[in-house]
Order: sequence, then structure tokens, then C-alpha cells
Amino acid sequence: MVLARVRRVLTGGRTRRPARIAVAGSHLTAALAPAGLVVVLLACWEVYVRLGSVNPLILPPPSAIARSVYDDRGLLWSNFTVTAGEALGGIGLALIAALGLAGAIHFSRSLRRAVYPLLIGSQAIPLVLVAPLLSAWLGFGLAPKLAIVVLVSFFPILVATLDGLAATDPDLVKLVRTLGATRWQAFARVEAPNALPGVFTGARVAVVFALIGAFLGEWSGASRGLGLLVEQAIPQLQTARAAAAVTLLAGFALLLFGGLGLAERRLLPWTLAAAR
Repeated sequence: MVLARVRRVLTGGRTRRPARIAVAGSHLTAALAPAGLVVVLLACWEVYVRLGSVNPLILPPPSAIARSVYDDRGLLWSNFTVTAGEALGGIGLALIAALGLAGAIHFSRSLRRAVYPLLIGSQAIPLVLVAPLLSAWLGFGLAPKLAIVVLVSFFPILVATLDGLAATDPDLVKLVRTLGATRWQAFARVEAPNALPGVFTGARVAVVFALIGAFLGEWSGASRGLGLLVEQAIPQLQTARAAAAVTLLAGFALLLFGGLGLAERRLLPWTLAAAR
């Protein structure tokens, strides 16, 4: 027991707890700062509407939106599950397609010269024009929503993955090739792991676009979903319900964004060490 205490003292064991407390305090401060800002903005919004500066039917106060979230929770949830399923399914398809094409482009310079400019040009096409056409071509079921989500989610993942592959140290690739690794083995063991942070970065951007795409796809034609719910609520002056639906969608986007960040920290701890 005495030796253990002496060892902790000699190795600086007593200094670890304050350091951990300081780190926890910094994380708590970082979390409280945006929360405090949100509270202030919501309070200003509430006061602005209650002072009669704007009609509550045009701009509902946060209290009315919160009340609608509770009162319409069954309706909101049933439509939310539809939109969330469309977004998650589209993100999954976009991830598979983007990673596959990124690997092919990385291996083939001629393919990069042929395909990459077309992909960049495709991002300039307004989605509001494409969405109705996809609904007309594919019907009003799940297919056009998935197609729209893939279109808006595909490019961020592709670009971030290609940047991650290109950032691999070429000397490290040469080293493993010198040690007898094949081109595929060098890619799988060196280049692909180096691109994983880029994949997570692209996925975090893509989840936000995916929810917007699913929402817009439902505006173009759907039988259920938050997009349809908002489209029906606004002409009926149920703006609190429409705002509640948008709030639910924004909360889900934050949850996905934070979940991907947590997954990256768990799966790729070396990226945190490099950032420090």
C-alpha cells in the first residue's frame, strides 16, 4: 500500500485528477456556451412576438412551437419516421456509391479527368427543378426521395474522400510497396485508413443535405412525411405545427452530426491526437 502511494507520487499520479477536472470543465463550458446563446435568442424571439411586433400566425413564438410539439407529437412522430427513413436510406446509398467511385477515380487518372468535371457541373443544377422531374419519372413512392437524397449527399462524401486519399504521404506508400505490398494492399492498409477522417467529414456534411433533400422530395409528391406535413400546415395557417416539424428535423440533424463526430472519436482516436 505504501509502495503504491509512493509510486503514484513519483509518477505524478496526484496531478492527473486536477487535469481531468480541467478538461471536463472546458468541455462543459464549450457545451454551455451555445446552449446559453440559444436560450437568449429564444427569449428575444418570444418577447418580440408577444409585444405585437408580428402576427403569431405568421411567426409563432417558441412557446407555441413547443406546445405544438407536445400536442401534435403523434402526428409529428409518424411523419418524422418516414422522412428519417428516407434520409438514412439515401445516405447509405450515397456512401456506398461515393466510396466506390472515389476508389475508382483514385486508381484511374483518366476516369478522374472524364467524370470529375461532370460531377462538379451536376451540383449547379437546381434541386427544385430536378425533384419534380424525378417524381414524374419514378412515381410518388420511396424511389424519387432516395434519388434526391443520394444526389445531394453523394458529392460531399466523394470530395472529402478523394482529398483524404490524395493527402496520404507518398513516401509511406512507396515504403510499403518496397516491402513487397501490392498496389491494392498499399491502398487498403495505408491510403484507405488515411482517408477515413475525410469520409467522416463528408458524411457529417451530407447528413444535413440529406434531410433537406428528403424534405424537398416530399414537397414534390408524397403521401406522408414532414415535408408534406409542412406543405399542408402553412396554407391552413398552422404555422406552429409547421415550425414544430422543422424543429424536429433540425434536432435530428444535430443528433446525426453529433453521433458521427462521436463515432469518429471512438473509431479514429489517432485523429484527435494529431489535432492536439
